Amino acid sequence: MGQEEFAGRVAIVTGSSSGIGEETARRLAALGATVVVNSASSVEAGEAVAASLGHDAVYMRADISSQDEAHALIDDTVDRFGRLDFLVNNAGWTTEVPHHELDELTDDIFRRTFDVNVFGTWWLTKRAIPHLQESDDPNIVNITSIAGVRPVGSSMAYSMSKAALNQMTQLLAKSYGPIRVNAVAPGLVATPWTRGWDAMHAAVAATAPIPRSATAADCAEAVLALLRNKYTTGEIFVVDGGLTLKL
Repeated sequence: MGQEEFAGRVAIVTGSSSGIGEETARRLAALGATVVVNSASSVEAGEAVAASLGHDAVYMRADISSQDEAHALIDDTVDRFGRLDFLVNNAGWTTEVPHHELDELTDDIFRRTFDVNVFGTWWLTKRAIPHLQESDDPNIVNITSIAGVRPVGSSMAYSMSKAALNQMTQLLAKSYGPIRVNAVAPGLVATPWTRGWDAMHAAVAATAPIPRSATAADCAEAVLALLRNKYTTGEIFVVDGGLTLKL
């Protein structure tokens, strides 16, 4: 095991220029995997992450809400490395909309949320499966949310999209073994995305049995646990410090 545990494995981690994705990419590379770092916009940050990883890591820009770009991300990875073993669907999008303000949840926000979180993940996964079927250790890990298992979250659209991803995880696990398909469902995570959400972080700390928000490292460790366990599929691994026990 150790530093060569994932030697020879090729992994795509979407949305990996910062936050959970970056931490996951770093953990995989440290264990010997060749990682494709991806983002839709933060090109310089993504290139810097890839340059720091070693093991032939590369950065590939793609906005997964575009079917053509999502497909190209898979195709270009396989063209370059000849294989694909791990797909970590981390890229996502949200914006804060109070659940009781229906008019504020515009059609544009609703569509954007689903285009990235659901359609993008679906397009990537569907394109990846034929390549994963050729791996001797094929894995898909979807980063979802407790908003997919409880009526909470930054918007109704976000919660609905993450529920769809949790269901997608279980459906694919049931139908596409021996590919293992699992999800990591964090509670609120302290990342650059949530830096200004002080009231929400305080509320989590006041409620959760483990009194703090999750870190990117907590989530990356959960991804590794699912990749390592050879007999786990269809699981929604909640990483929330026990918050959902209190909701």
